[in-house]
Amino acid sequence: ETTQDELLAKLDELNASDKVDAILVQLPLPPQIDEARIIRAVAPSKDVDGFHPLNAGELYLGRPALVSATPIGVLALLAEHRIELDGARAVVIGRSAIVGKPVMHLLQQANATVTLCHSHTKDLAQHTLEADVLVAAVGVPALVSPDMVKERSVVVDVGMNRTDAGLVGDVDPGAIDIAAYMTPVPGGVGPMTIACLLQNAVRCARYRRGELAYPG
Repeated sequence: ETTQDELLAKLDELNASDKVDAILVQLPLPPQIDEARIIRAVAPSKDVDGFHPLNAGELYLGRPALVSATPIGVLALLAEHRIELDGARAVVIGRSAIVGKPVMHLLQQANATVTLCHSHTKDLAQHTLEADVLVAAVGVPALVSPDMVKERSVVVDVGMNRTDAGLVGDVDPGAIDIAAYMTPVPGGVGPMTIACLLQNAVRCARYRRGELAYPG
């Protein structure tokens, strides 16, 4: 069983290596290891997941360097389909540091007006029915029913829930009859996450080679 000290030592080795461009720590970690400390131990310029506090802070300040792959994938999907975000009303369900909060910041930086909903939000449908763009990222099967979706809106379902019926999203599939666009589960955001993770790895490599200047 790997100890925290062993993992920290391995990260020090990888951080210092000229043969390593990017580092990914698979979460969640076992209970004997302090997840926050491990994330902070990854060199920010090799933090392919974009979880390091320095990278999270750069995103918050509106100058993103390395950002979590799934949020980048969400914005890439919207851009590919030419979804107008400037002035749009966007609602994000879920406030995780991995998806919800980064997506919120990216949408704000695209000049959308963003509402962040979570488990303590009262009358969720009141918010979702006003959303031109709805992003669901909570991990609750079919949390969003068709009657909670605004007509002709854009729905991005980040949820990936394993059930007896197979993989399902956070949005009831019937919402496709209401929305103008809706990502499938599986096969929607998932492949974009993989592609954007590879994109981040290339960015890390360019930082290490000096082709790009890492902030600070």
